[in-house]
Amino acid sequence: MFDKPAFAGHESVHHFFDARTGLRAIIAIHSTARGPAAGGCRMWNYASSDDAFTDVLRLSEGMSY
Repeated sequence: MFDKPAFAGHESVHHFFDARTGLRAIIAIHSTARGPAAGGCRMWNYASSDDAFTDVLRLSEGMSY
């Protein structure tokens, strides 16, 4: 994940897994320069973890502008 071009400039990325439910969640914060982080939420079944990380990084960056 850290070698992805989309990761550049992100302040933080958090990955969570709940074994009981099987829920996997990724929270990415691109920038808090304009105040507290707020943005989009997406619920999707991705083909791979790599696809999920790429999408969350792009979404979080897009919400910064």
